[in-house]
This record gives sequence, C-alpha cells and structure tokens, in this order.
Amino acid sequence: MFLKTITKAQAVLQQFKNDERGVTAIEYAIIAVAIAAIVATVFGSNDGLTGALDAAMDNIVDQVTPTVSGG
Repeated sequence: MFLKTITKAQAVLQQFKNDERGVTAIEYAIIAVAIAAIVATVFGSNDGLTGALDAAMDNIVDQVTPTVSGG
C-alpha cells in the first residue's frame, strides 16, 4: 500500500515537472510587457518618435514656405 502511494506521488510529480503549459503563458506575458515598455518609451517621451516627427515636419515647412511665398 505504501509503495503504491509513493509510486502514484512520483508519477504526479513527474507529470507536474513535465507540464510546460504555464511556461508558455509566462513567456508571452514577458514579451507583452517588453513590447508595451518599448511602445511607451517611443511614443511617450517628447524626445521620442513624436518629437522627431514634429521636428521633421517643422523642417519641411521651413523649407517649403520660402519657395511657395516666392522668397
């Protein structure tokens, strides 16, 4: 009886050890957090992508305005 219980417990522990379903979910969660941090950094700061796009558009407007107004 005791041997049967030990064998059953070993089988359950081995099955638990080999179960990797939760590991995949954790990996996806880590990747999602990393992507969210990157997106927040790029779009959240004034010197990020938004600032670069604003500066580029200002430069284009500054270059085009003299041409359009005849200067």
